[in-house]
Amino acid sequence: MDGDAEARALNQAVWREVNEQFTDGEADRAWTSAEIRWGLFGTPESELRVLDELDGIDVLDLACGTGYFSAWLARRGARVVGVDLSADQLRSARRCQAAYGPAFPLLQADAERTPLRARCFDLVVSEHGAAAWCDPQRWVAEAARVLRPGGRLVFLTNSLLSALCVPSDDGPAGDRMLRGQRDVASVRWPGGGVEHHPSHGDWIAVLRRNGFAVERLLELYATAEATDHDFYGIATASWAAQWPAEELWVARLATAEVAI
Repeated sequence: MDGDAEARALNQAVWREVNEQFTDGEADRAWTSAEIRWGLFGTPESELRVLDELDGIDVLDLACGTGYFSAWLARRGARVVGVDLSADQLRSARRCQAAYGPAFPLLQADAERTPLRARCFDLVVSEHGAAAWCDPQRWVAEAARVLRPGGRLVFLTNSLLSALCVPSDDGPAGDRMLRGQRDVASVRWPGGGVEHHPSHGDWIAVLRRNGFAVERLLELYATAEATDHDFYGIATASWAAQWPAEELWVARLATAEVAI
């Protein structure tokens, strides 16, 4: 296999194991939650206000996992399509969809190259999905391709700082930088998959190159009431109360072709 195919196969294997160990059971809790929440420590959308009006718009949930975020959006009136590479994650999504509703299309496909038509969505959203697990040069270009002019891209990923501070044994982030910034642009964690954590400058460059203007960058901290996540150990609640564990990016596609 070439490097891209090897990375996809490795990530699929990782998510098969993760789904068996954790996310299949966690999916039920998330699907039955009444409020849209972002990230490991559940920051509510009502506090962040990054999604704007959802009723009647077309939304692509890119790398949707078990589909809980898609379900939250659909319950608020959005016409949602969920896409994910992992058959195991989508199996959990379909189970929860049958149990709790609502119904919306779920498609197994690579977020870097979907079979969807161009310019058919108003919003592309990805919560801990495409941004970490896909090549940013490719998935951002794909998001731009499927968005209508003036459409928005909203994605959440691990903070660059947390990636720099995670030890080599994949334990939680500490209070020292343990690797160079360029080392995490594409990194394979021990026992894990291939992840991408560009610098802020690199994120801005790839977004601009694909016609996006950055509207907001929110660095998410854990609240005083937050507890450690049951499965994902990249950062403890106490660490994330001091330093941002996640970054939430909001960008808008130009309404006309712009030369960058």
